[in-house]
This record gives sequence, structure tokens and C-alpha cells, in this order.
Amino acid sequence: MKKRLTALAALALTCATPALADLNIPNLSYRTGPFAAGGIPYADGFNDYFTLLNERDGGIGGEKVVVTECETAYNTEKGVECYEATKGNGALVYNPLSTGITYQLIPKVSVDKIPLYTPGYGRTSAANGKIFEWVFNYPANYWDGASDIVNYLLTENGGDLKGKKIALVYHNSAYGKEPIPTLTALKEKHGFELIEIPVDSPGQEQKSQWLQIRRDKPDYVLMWGWGVMNAVAIQEAANINYPMENFIGVWWSGSENDVLPAGDAANGYKSLAMHGSGSDYPVYADLQKYVVEAGKASGAGDQVGTVLYSRGMYAAMVISEAIRKTQEMTGHAAITAVELRDGFEALEITEARMAELGLPNFGQPFAASCADHGGPGQAMIQQWDAAAKKWNLITPFIAPDDEVIQPLVDADSAAFAAENNIAERCN
Repeated sequence: MKKRLTALAALALTCATPALADLNIPNLSYRTGPFAAGGIPYADGFNDYFTLLNERDGGIGGEKVVVTECETAYNTEKGVECYEATKGNGALVYNPLSTGITYQLIPKVSVDKIPLYTPGYGRTSAANGKIFEWVFNYPANYWDGASDIVNYLLTENGGDLKGKKIALVYHNSAYGKEPIPTLTALKEKHGFELIEIPVDSPGQEQKSQWLQIRRDKPDYVLMWGWGVMNAVAIQEAANINYPMENFIGVWWSGSENDVLPAGDAANGYKSLAMHGSGSDYPVYADLQKYVVEAGKASGAGDQVGTVLYSRGMYAAMVISEAIRKTQEMTGHAAITAVELRDGFEALEITEARMAELGLPNFGQPFAASCADHGGPGQAMIQQWDAAAKKWNLITPFIAPDDEVIQPLVDADSAAFAAENNIAERCN
């Protein structure tokens, strides 16, 4: 059962309260506004995976999953309104797909004792479970991603980036600013020059930024963008003949929506990849049979196998596995949010389990713990083939530089703990 709500409708509490035995998972989505192109496929993949579990398996552990969708329009205030309107329905976990909303929800979920799952986004230092008891961002975070790219560039340059210019084109928000501390530390370590170039939301106007890039001639351009900003940046890069093979986005700047508008000019553009893409995985056959062909798809069914559909599905898969783990630990199927937190913390996703789920060689294995809510932080590099209209993975998983990342996580989480009078746990 799915219910789609506008934020206004949610506030009016027009949604029915699920039966207590149901597994209630709100979907704070955005199908409207300048970021809808990314929000729609993610929400569809998220919803469809839970529909698959309901239709094929009878739910999780015999309990049906209820997904209550609430429209945020990628607006932080609306996101908080959706949270307040849905948390009383027995919400088990939140996955808002917004760094801004995540920052506002961290103190709320800590009081309400509801897990917050933010894979590859949100507050990076929430990887420290000693401080952030209710937040999980495995398998990777923004600081990992920045380091993964730099490590890739090191391999491309014989291990030496001294004297290289690297520009960061970023969404001028909490999200876009996340990689700056890591890149600043890495430039000190490796001797490259970092040029920071902000782009105001939503990012439809970038002429001046790309004129600066043409003038400064950076060896590489990195992008922390989202929504329309990505497609505009790729087109502007093409307009100044910037070499696409030297233009690398974070995993939120590497979907089909970002490259297709530029046509052949986007050929060779690269981005990080948290997981595989395409529909050559067994789970997609089941999605086709039990969800799409059965007329139960969240959307039109045309996004299946795209990068962001797969990412929404991946998030739902991790949540469902945390639920299974919790049911195993507690001995009952109708779990609570407090119990689910323990399941998230004890979760281990092995390659063997991924294969059982129909996703062999799709994502990196990881094991969480009390202290580690962030995972191994690895990512691959994918490259766009404009002629074939597909992403090709061109590297195996790349590990981040933990000697740089961990002190940053420790310092930022310690500052948060001091500000909020939080005692360290996991001792």
C-alpha cells in the first residue's frame, strides 16, 4: 500500500494511520520543483522495491511494508513538516534525500528515537556512531567521495598531483560545501591548487563560473551538483570545449538526466558511482514481473535500471535488510523504530547476500558497528558513452584516504557533541 501526500495534506493528517503490525516507512520525496528530475526516479526505485517485497514475498518477515509518501519539493521547511506529520504513524526510519533536511532532522530523530538513513549524503561526520546514535550513512559519504576522486586522479598522474589545478564547482548549500574540508586537507597533503566555484541554487545560470574556468584553465573540474545544475554545467563545459574526461562529478552528478540534455557533447564525462547501473541484475526481472507488468509501479515504469532509480532501490534494500536483521535479533516481526536502530548498527551486507537478493557485484560489502555508521567509503568511476547512451564503469572500487578522513570526522563530530552536550558512547 502506498499513499502519496503533499506536505499540506500531510499536515492536515489526511493519511490513514497504518495498522500497528505494518512496517511503516515514510518516503520524503520530491516530484516537483527544480530537483524533480532526480527526485522522481529515486522515489520510484525506493517505492518499487518495497512493493516487490510485498507482492513477491508477502512483505518482510510476514509483515507488509507501508510506504507513506510526502512531497517536500526539496525544501527544508517542507521536509521538516513532512517528518512531523508522519512520525506519529509508527514511522520506522527516514531517508529524506536532502542534506538540508537531514541537518534539520538529526536533532529531531535523536529525541524521537527514529533512525535516519542517509546513504551518500547528509552530515558526513554522522559516520561516527559514538556521537550520532540515530544516524547511518553507509556505505559511503561525501568526504569519502572527495578522497576517492583524488585517489583516482593520483593513479591517473603517476601518484603526483603537485602543481595541478583542481576546480570544485559546487551547489552553494550545505550539500555542495560538504567536500571542501576534505579537499582542503588533501591539497595540503598532495600539493595541488584548489579553486572553489559556488553556484547558487537551482543552478540554471552558470556563465560566469565557466568563464572563470576558461580563464583559470584547471587541469580537472570536480562537481558537487544536483538537479538542473548538473545538466547546465555539462553543457557549459561543452560550450568552452573543456575536456569531458577531466570533468568528474560526485555520485549525485552522475545520472542519465545530467548528461542526456547535452547530447554527444557529454561524451566522456565521468562521475563517482556508489553501485552498478543498468538492468542486467536478476532483481530487475522480478521488478518487471511483480511490479511493472502488474501495474503496481510507483511511476510510469520508464525509470527502471537508471542510476537514480537503482539508488532509491538500493536504499530500500539496505533498509529492508536492517529490518530483517532486527526481526532476527528481537524474535518478532512487528518491530519498533528503537529496535530498528539496533538492527542498523548490527547490519552486515556481504557479497553473498547481495547475490541472494538478485544484485551480484552491485555494491560494496560493509559491516556496521556501534562506532562505525559510515561503512568503507569506496566508490567506482563511471564514464558516459553518448553514442550508446549508457554509463560504463571504468575502475574497480577505490578506497578513500582514511588517514585524512578519520581525523576530520572525529573533529567535526566532537564539535557537534560539545555543542549539544552529547556523551560519547561505544566505550
